[in-house]
Amino acid sequence: MMLHPLLPKLRELDLSGMVLTLDVRATQASDSHLTPLEFLALLLDDELERRNQRRLARRFAESGCDEQKTLAAFDFAAAPGVNRSLIQDLATCAFVARHDNILLCGPTGVGKSHLANALACEAIKRDYRVLSRSLPHLLADLHAARATGAYNRLWAKLVTCDLLLLDDFGLQTLTPQAAQDLYEIISERYEHRSLILTSNRALTEWAEVFSNDLLASAALDRLTHHAHTLVIQGDSYRQRSRRKEALGTQTALPAPSS
Repeated sequence: MMLHPLLPKLRELDLSGMVLTLDVRATQASDSHLTPLEFLALLLDDELERRNQRRLARRFAESGCDEQKTLAAFDFAAAPGVNRSLIQDLATCAFVARHDNILLCGPTGVGKSHLANALACEAIKRDYRVLSRSLPHLLADLHAARATGAYNRLWAKLVTCDLLLLDDFGLQTLTPQAAQDLYEIISERYEHRSLILTSNRALTEWAEVFSNDLLASAALDRLTHHAHTLVIQGDSYRQRSRRKEALGTQTALPAPSS
């Protein structure tokens, strides 16, 4: 009851982390004979934790990353071709501090996008600003933004975020404007910000996507310099799941009567 007058004051100061734990901390202080300063320190820790969690949630929402596709959720046993020790090293996000790039190549369904997303999630947890987009959609958004007046704002996000994840490079040959936009993104970020790129094309085929030899050479030279390249081989997760389901269905069917 003595602490009750604090509640409206804490709410007015937007200290809801303290509001939520005030009763628990007051009981703890009484039972453990905490000093006023120790009691206050606990309340401040609760408030800081709430603010950190709120900032983390906001950064995830702004990034476009999937919070469910983490390294913990990745099935390394189903992807024996993945260098697990390298992935764990990259998960420290030292590559972001060094402004290195990560290139993930391999056929459809082997886990490239999941791994890329998981590494981006690790960067968000370390308070880096992250933006994740499908490359075809992003280039289409850039084109549309020129007509709506939103181009400068979108461009600023692309070149200033600490880590940019571009998924599905090479799904289709780029138009001249799209190729120019991608080159400018790569060039602006080169040795200043990190980039993760996923593609189902082999590295030797990447130049074909630009349909401009000179632009392709300049872009790929910058992209692959200071880059960690992971080539993932194997069957598609989705195809394996379908085969398992089909096998399970066949096993469950009753044997034909004689």
